Amino acid sequence: MPTLPSPTPPESHQAREIAESFGVDTDRYDRSRPRYPDALVQTIVAASPGREFLDVGVGTGIVARQCRAAGCTVLGVEPDERMAEFARRHGTEVEVATFEAWDPAGRTFDTVVSGQAWHWVDPVAGAAKAAEVLRPGGRLALFWNVSQPPPELAETFAEVYRGAVPDSPFSRMPATSPVAMYAAMCDKAADGIRESGAFGEPQRQQFDWQQRYTREEWLDFSATTGATTRLPQSVLDEVLAGLGAAVDAVGGSFLVQYTAIMVTAARIAT
Repeated sequence: MPTLPSPTPPESHQAREIAESFGVDTDRYDRSRPRYPDALVQTIVAASPGREFLDVGVGTGIVARQCRAAGCTVLGVEPDERMAEFARRHGTEVEVATFEAWDPAGRTFDTVVSGQAWHWVDPVAGAAKAAEVLRPGGRLALFWNVSQPPPELAETFAEVYRGAVPDSPFSRMPATSPVAMYAAMCDKAADGIRESGAFGEPQRQQFDWQQRYTREEWLDFSATTGATTRLPQSVLDEVLAGLGAAVDAVGGSFLVQYTAIMVTAARIAT
């Protein structure tokens, strides 16, 4: 089951009911969502002109904690109060707002980061707001983890969704690879960055890594996606039972290939 961004036509950033549904179980979300490769975090920190970061769509603070561990101070912006409160309990300062409507009150930052969240932000308005709060030479770094289970298991997962939630994006095996689908999201983000006129040419990088999942770990993760957070409990239970049976059939655990895909740009000095 690739970790699709679960957009709804015409644009994912307009699907607020999905974007603000991830706080339904913050403990599960935080423990099950994958972290980002150290190489990605180190690349961002090394390119930043300073250590003051703004995390857009901070969620439970996964990215913020990784950046703080690398020596940065982080302020988060998050539209879901449930997610924001979890992040605060774990040491990250968070202000509740959508990024487009957030008031920076004159504050500026060295780097704006957003992990697994920028598709919920208007790409043009978001880039303009990032330019507003970045110091000259500051960096914008937008990134996503893309999961790729073994193909035969991904097809079995899709069958589970077809039976329980036929209209789910996870019920269809994509015609293109998950990485290619996320590359298209990066293209949209890059177009918004260019349209702002405030950044140099966006650059893209990829970081490949792996994670082994047990049955329970995969079920935890599967319950936190945009395709499942709003399901009735009885339907979610049916989905998780089917996914669990599929994992049991391959021995109770499996290896997932991940690609972290990132687009970055530098704020033009004015």
